[in-house]
Amino acid sequence: MTLSAQEKIDLSQYRFEKARKLLDDSRSLLDAGSFESSVNRSYYAILAASRAVLILRGIDAETHEGVKTMLSKEFIKTGKLPKHFGEIFRTVQARRVDSDYGDYTEIGHHEALDSLNRAEEFLGKIGEVLETMIKS
Repeated sequence: MTLSAQEKIDLSQYRFEKARKLLDDSRSLLDAGSFESSVNRSYYAILAASRAVLILRGIDAETHEGVKTMLSKEFIKTGKLPKHFGEIFRTVQARRVDSDYGDYTEIGHHEALDSLNRAEEFLGKIGEVLETMIKS
């Protein structure tokens, strides 16, 4: 799929808005005591934000691992995002996988809150990068 510059911007903004909504869902679920679901929404907020920034480069990875790899290659290794953002992605992804698929895995308030805080940091910085990229 070939997108024009404006179509990439529009899609990026749509994906980032989706990321914000997922983050709001995570917060609500945490407040309701649904910790596993909160971690799930935090992870998907990170994934949607990552996809939002990648599409501006014309990258539309088809898998979660592809998104993580391309984010690292295009933004973390180049210094456009802090190095610890790779760790944020991996940590919240691992919690999501454990809580969604692991037997006898319990996610507590601490892990859910930490995942939410990491996702908030991630979206905050991605928002700044998006703004800079769209302006240039």
